Amino acid sequence: MAYRNGTYVAFHADSNNIPGGKSDIDYYNLICAWNANKHHGFKIVNSHEKTNAVRDSSKKETLRASLLERLRNSKNMLLILGETTKFDTDWVPFEIAQAVDSYQIPIVVAYTGVSSKIWVPSAFSRCWPAALATRINNGTASAIHVPFKQAPIFDAVEGFSHEKLPKGGGLGIYANSAYEGWGIG
Repeated sequence: MAYRNGTYVAFHADSNNIPGGKSDIDYYNLICAWNANKHHGFKIVNSHEKTNAVRDSSKKETLRASLLERLRNSKNMLLILGETTKFDTDWVPFEIAQAVDSYQIPIVVAYTGVSSKIWVPSAFSRCWPAALATRINNGTASAIHVPFKQAPIFDAVEGFSHEKLPKGGGLGIYANSAYEGWGIG
């Protein structure tokens, strides 16, 4: 049995691993920087760091096996949802499907273009990858929707797991008091 203490971070690489273009990889790198900075108080156990690195050029089956191992060791998934994430047709849909269908882990959906409170997650459904939309709509996904801000991301990653799901099914949100505590208007 896997020791499930990691956070699986999913994002659309958009065939781009060059920093600075405001692609999902830039937001992933920001998560890693927050995690590395001991003064931020932000700490996640990144499932990507718990297995051997696999390059995008690796054979598909090698990459698939590595992703499954990472998911197996994860208590939750952080989905970085940017402008192009919904256009990913291979790995992001696979990762979402496995997270929900095989491992029953909750998804922290962090919207890169949002800096304010999220009250109605369905208002962002146009941004959702089909795999996420299907699972939210059929009631199999458990998700909390947050702006891409350190405090709500950290709270969700720390607070929700396969053993403690967010309330609201696939449309979970934080209360106004939580946003006030984080200074997010």
